[in-house]
Amino acid sequence: MQKLLPVLEALANPHRLRIIAALKADGRNYVSQLARDVGISRPLLHLHLAKLEAAGLVTSQHELSSDGKALNYFEVADFRLTLDPAAIVEAAQHLNLEEE
Repeated sequence: MQKLLPVLEALANPHRLRIIAALKADGRNYVSQLARDVGISRPLLHLHLAKLEAAGLVTSQHELSSDGKALNYFEVADFRLTLDPAAIVEAAQHLNLEEE
């Protein structure tokens, strides 16, 4: 449950919600196509994907295309988020307020 705050932080951004929705609909996608699908630049997409991957919400895998280009594919990780008072109490026990 120590990951609750990073997950909530990652999900608090509308672009990241749209990225997860697009990946869920497509199954998986590479960065350039995903940027077009979501309508944001690749550098901005990379920032959002890094945040989602750090929170454990998406995974990535590098692959070579038939013409030898390196493509970084992303897909939604298998996750389930249960948010109830007990989960918040447990997460609060692991807070380190000195880091903030």
